[in-house]
Amino acid sequence: MSGANPAVFRRSRRQRRVSQFLNTTMRHLLDFMQASWVPLRLRKSLTLRMGLTMLISTLVILSGVGLYTANSIRDGIFQERLNQLLVESASRAKTAQSRLDQAPVSTVEQVQSLAQEVVTAITTMTSGGNAPSVLILRNPNETSAIVINEIVTGNSRETISPELRQSVEKKTGQYWQSVKLTDAEGRTFPGIAVGTALNLPLAGAHELYFVYSLADEQANLNLVMQVLAGGGLALLLLVGAMTWVVVYSVLVPVRRTVRTAERLAAGDLNARVLSQGQDEMAQLADSFNKMAGSLQSKIDTLGQLSRLQQRFVSDVSHELRTPLTTMRIADDVIFDARAELDPAALRSAELLHDQIDRFDAMLADLLEISRIDSGSARLSFETVDINSLVRKVIADNDSLAQQVGCEVVFNPPPYPCTAEVDTRRVTRIVRNLLVNAIEHSEGNPVTITTDTSETAVALRVSDHGVGMTPEVTSRVFDRFYRADPARTRTTGGTGLGLAISLEDARLSGGTLEAWGKSGYGSSFRLTLPRQNGTEMGPSPLELTDYVEPKLEEYQAQTGGEDA
Repeated sequence: MSGANPAVFRRSRRQRRVSQFLNTTMRHLLDFMQASWVPLRLRKSLTLRMGLTMLISTLVILSGVGLYTANSIRDGIFQERLNQLLVESASRAKTAQSRLDQAPVSTVEQVQSLAQEVVTAITTMTSGGNAPSVLILRNPNETSAIVINEIVTGNSRETISPELRQSVEKKTGQYWQSVKLTDAEGRTFPGIAVGTALNLPLAGAHELYFVYSLADEQANLNLVMQVLAGGGLALLLLVGAMTWVVVYSVLVPVRRTVRTAERLAAGDLNARVLSQGQDEMAQLADSFNKMAGSLQSKIDTLGQLSRLQQRFVSDVSHELRTPLTTMRIADDVIFDARAELDPAALRSAELLHDQIDRFDAMLADLLEISRIDSGSARLSFETVDINSLVRKVIADNDSLAQQVGCEVVFNPPPYPCTAEVDTRRVTRIVRNLLVNAIEHSEGNPVTITTDTSETAVALRVSDHGVGMTPEVTSRVFDRFYRADPARTRTTGGTGLGLAISLEDARLSGGTLEAWGKSGYGSSFRLTLPRQNGTEMGPSPLELTDYVEPKLEEYQAQTGGEDA
């Protein structure tokens, strides 16, 4: 069996690494776009994020490719021009040295004139603006008595660095160095200085330098960079436009689905998404429509069941009202004549009277729930003092409190707590909360506190009985729910009192909240707007008056730390 091609394996591994790198980079970039300090408009718009991500990615790629291309072009142009100039400089230096060696001179003036002629000949060998500046400088180590003046063409004496001169002085051959030149207008451009040794007759060792301008090459490179920048900008705009078109075409169905989902959430069960084509977006729309259809069917079924249940409760309640009235009349006759009954019949008459009272209360609660569910509940608002209403409810339930052995403590503020409320419903809420607190107080005091603010009035009923667990607290307003079904109740109860109280509070534009802690007690807070239909604002009372004891207090209550 032949083995795998190593070159193919390495190429595949490189491709995987590049793909992983790009995926990681895009993921980090998208996470970066979701940072909390990024503007909200950008965080909420996928189109902007994707467009900006693609633009940044394209800009980074184009910048890298552009820099690499520009550097490659610059290095290529420079190296080609350098090789050309080195060959040209070597040829000119050889020609100059040959001419100097063949010239018969015997005086300093003749040597000076000969050197000037050589420089002139070199500068005239190149036509146009590409002629180099030529310098002939005396070697510092030369000891000959014949000294000529330095020959310099152009303003190029300062471009010859000491490092270049040292190389030319001590070694043979050509040496070059990149230099910066300045024209008459003060503009700078790159250049190359090439130096080599030169031997003058009688004057001895000298140095010959050629200074070439690279202004034309720099202009060509600038033109290439402008073309690359223009092409990159055009490509960047094209990528941005294509990204916007692609993302927009993908997000239009998504946004349409979002709007349809919002309509469904608002209760428009007939809302559907327009499905076009057979692509993934069309499949999404079809799946969404199927889900919406199934949801509508389920809700319609549940709605029918709920209406049947409401109608059943309403019909049963009304149908029971007539026989209950007859039973009530007969019970009143028997109960009024209980003094003439023997003890066994007397006990039966009392039990019958109590159960009919309970049956009557349960039937009234069922009728009230039925009216609330059907939306036929009517409210009558009037301005009352909540403190006076609470005092009346406490007085009405004083016998129950005495029967349980519970003291009801009322803590009103020194000012009236007036509000525009439905007196009948608020009275029922307070009565239900007070009876419930007395039932669960375990003989401990029940505290009622009221207070008011500019926009709201609040009432809190607290007991210090068995308390409630978080699970019981979350379900305490459910219909027919009892935390402890085995618990004996003094007043019987229907399991609908707190549920009706919650609905009464909502109908009045307020809130009813519960708090409980096992072993400490429970607390219920009713908050209502002071004026019907106005903003209620925060409640003027805390939900509970319970304060978590500190460690020192806990240790004092439990007799110190455990050994």
